[in-house]
Amino acid sequence: MNAALAELLTAAALAALGAIIGYSLGGVRGMELMLFGIVAFFFARQLWMALKLIRWTTAPLGTPTPSARGVWGAVFEALHRRGRLSAAARDQATEELVRFRRAAEALPDGVLILDGHRAIEWMNMHAEACLGLKAAVDTGSRVTNLLREPEFLDYLDSPDHRGAPLELATQRNPGRTLQIQAAPFAAGRTLLLVRDVTQLQKLATMRRDFVANVSHELKTPLTVTLGFVETALDALPDTPPEELAHYLQTAAEQARRMQQLIEDLLTLSSLETDSPPPLEEPVDGAALMAEVRQEATALSAGRHRITLEIDGPAKLLGSTRELHSAFANLAINAVRYTPDGGEITLRWHIDASGGGRYSVRDTGIGIAPQHLSRLTERFYRVDRGRSRDAGGTGLGLAIVKHVLERHQAVLQVDSESGVGSTFSAVFPPHRLQIS
Repeated sequence: MNAALAELLTAAALAALGAIIGYSLGGVRGMELMLFGIVAFFFARQLWMALKLIRWTTAPLGTPTPSARGVWGAVFEALHRRGRLSAAARDQATEELVRFRRAAEALPDGVLILDGHRAIEWMNMHAEACLGLKAAVDTGSRVTNLLREPEFLDYLDSPDHRGAPLELATQRNPGRTLQIQAAPFAAGRTLLLVRDVTQLQKLATMRRDFVANVSHELKTPLTVTLGFVETALDALPDTPPEELAHYLQTAAEQARRMQQLIEDLLTLSSLETDSPPPLEEPVDGAALMAEVRQEATALSAGRHRITLEIDGPAKLLGSTRELHSAFANLAINAVRYTPDGGEITLRWHIDASGGGRYSVRDTGIGIAPQHLSRLTERFYRVDRGRSRDAGGTGLGLAIVKHVLERHQAVLQVDSESGVGSTFSAVFPPHRLQIS
């Protein structure tokens, strides 16, 4: 308002000046010349200011607005204020977009944004990893041209894809199972959430197999036990004491087998849950291995030659109970799977890295290479019939694996069919106590 008043006052002053000059020149001609000069002055000034405005609009963003007086000064000031507000709003939008992208990158799931034509506008790193895509290359491409599985196309075309997610095994990333959920997004876009459920499926399969295996392992000895007990009860009056003793002995053996299986299951469950770390107590490895040798010798009953070799300090930090379970399992397995007359060697020595190595070497049946990677799976048996006859529960090596992991140790297996096997528990140097 003040700028407009200043412009009016300037025009009035110029008009008064023109009238005075026109009067002094005399006649209408002088007045016309003066009015023409005033109009020309104002027209030239407006044109000059308009050109300054045009030059400013073509300048780089952030260029200060031109300076001027009067109405044009007010115009430039208003443009400057609007520019500041626009820049602040733009900066805020950019900051929010950056925060959104950082949040989307931090999500544990993959996120894709598709436009109305199903072209990829944006994806986070998890989406790249899950789907085998590259943002630098695949952004702008139609997702249906990259993922060509028919079930995925049907899912996107389905009007009810907002419901249950799709489980998809894509060829772009073989070996993985993905869970994909589509949701409508702003302005006709679609948001795809991608989750890798491969491990969850494996765990579900392992859980089902575990229940089935436990049921099967318990069913066989339970059936045998009940059968012998029922037979003994039915024939009790007419059965000689020796035959009854045989029935009861067999039933007792099967009951002990079930008891051992349950104890192994409880031990494995305790090791697999979030139980406290093993005690950092000093363990006399030499005495422990001597005890394990006695147990193996008792189980062998003279059928094998069992020796113990200790080379170097055998003091360990850890849980005596857990280490005894692991060491004994390896020795007992060697006795069970080594034919009569074979040799079994329990050995302790310090390796080149300064760590300790407890190894059990036998001259048993050996293990074919295709079985080695699965030996520590629960209930996995190379020969199921022979394993049950030998009295194993199928959980021993799984227990050994978890005990060693709790002691930062690893299990190494070297074996050759028909020649024998060597199972080694390798401990890091910090687990050794050298006095």
